[in-house]
Order: sequence, then structure tokens, then C-alpha cells
Amino acid sequence: AAIHGACIGGGLDVITACDMRFAAAGTFLSIKEVDMGLVADIGTLQRLPKIVPPGVIAELAFTGRNFSADEALNMGLVNAVFDTREALMTHVHGIAATIASKSPLVIRGSKEIIRYSRENNTDASLEYMATYNAAFLLSDDLQEAFRSQMTKEPPIFKN
Repeated sequence: AAIHGACIGGGLDVITACDMRFAAAGTFLSIKEVDMGLVADIGTLQRLPKIVPPGVIAELAFTGRNFSADEALNMGLVNAVFDTREALMTHVHGIAATIASKSPLVIRGSKEIIRYSRENNTDASLEYMATYNAAFLLSDDLQEAFRSQMTKEPPIFKN
């Protein structure tokens, strides 16, 4: 997610569903539902506690106060804060291009393992990983990645 300006209520719901979050300086965020007489209901209270410490989520959910991009960085909600919207977008587009150059199978697998590991203990996650990775041993992407490394040519992955 590339966040600039205001990220309030439903906007916060959306960014908590993203794998990575980056913000521009001057951005502010808020769980505003408390001021509307509502409990945040579209995922913030389900996802945010897996990203930031429990006391922080409680304070933000109970007060509805605005918090800055720098505070979001300090609590681990965003990966980085950029001086301008343009610098933010340049960085996010670069990250997207780098990810797009990787094996789609490996990106999907990494996302799945990260999600699984967040919900399960280390032993279960390692067992799941071993099973998951066994399927990759037969993939064209593995062969293409090795070819690319050996020839020093960019890989060409099938979707």
C-alpha cells in the first residue's frame, strides 16, 4: 500500500490487509469508528493486532486519535516513510517491479507460508513449509531460476 494524505477508518481496514505498507510524510491515520459510535468492522481489529503491539491497538481503537506516518513507522505498521508523495510512488513502483520479476510460484508460496506461520507454531510451520517446498522441486520456475543464475541472464517465468 502507498499511503498519502489521510488514511481513516475503512482506509485503515484496507491497508491492514496489504503485505507491505509505505507512507509519505504528512500522512495521518486513524481508527475513526469509535467517534462514529461503531466498532471498526471491516478487518482493522482483526488484522492490526497481528502487526502492532496489543497496547497500541487498544489505545488507537479506544481513542480514535490521529497518528502520523512516523508513529506508524515506529509501531511497525508501515515499512518506510518518504519525504514526498513522488518519492513514495517511485519506491513503491520499484518494489512492485522487483516482485514482478520473481517467480510467481515462489511469491505466492512465500505469502502463503508467511500467513500460515503467523497463525501456527514453528514446528507446524516448518512441517507445512517442507510439504509446500516439495512441490516447488518439480516446477519450471525452479529450473528457470537456476538457468538464470548460471547464465547471468534475467529469468523468464511463466504465469
